[in-house]
Amino acid sequence: MSNKEISQIATELKSALHQYPNFPAEGILFEDFLPIFRDPQLFNKLVKAFKLHLETKFAGQTIDYIVGLESRGFLFGPTLALAIDAGFIPIRKQGKLPGKLYKVGYSKEYGEDFFEIQTESIPAGSNIIIVDDILATGGSAKAAGELVKLCNANILEFNFVMELDFLKGRDKLQADTFTLLSGQTESLK
Repeated sequence: MSNKEISQIATELKSALHQYPNFPAEGILFEDFLPIFRDPQLFNKLVKAFKLHLETKFAGQTIDYIVGLESRGFLFGPTLALAIDAGFIPIRKQGKLPGKLYKVGYSKEYGEDFFEIQTESIPAGSNIIIVDDILATGGSAKAAGELVKLCNANILEFNFVMELDFLKGRDKLQADTFTLLSGQTESLK
């Protein structure tokens, strides 16, 4: 029943998205999932869908932490962590975290950026789910995976709200990928 229920929830969530052609640049169709957070029932359904997926796929396994990428992974990552009785760990952009850190660079449209994680934040051997809003080229998610690996933790899966399939970002990632909402299969160009 959970796959059917996840599919039904995904259809409802997809209808709440707003689309903005040519944002942030010409040829890009930006799908804004922020309207989901304006409606508490939709927000609950978003978390429920991820929870159902994780409970089904990882039945009998412990998920120790949800790791969320700055900044949109912070919007639903902590709530999902509470829903599955796991901890939440943020991966932040360079210069935002105190203490001893691991740092990994990744390419962006306009150059390079860096993600950091506190070295003591994830105990070795922990089971991790990495979450973010959109999987595009996979650069930031791959960097997050490298940080989790530096902590000697196990990446069980990457979870995304949406995916831009035509960019093939999942091919760069270190573990399986689950995307809740079907993504764009081609650019506007």
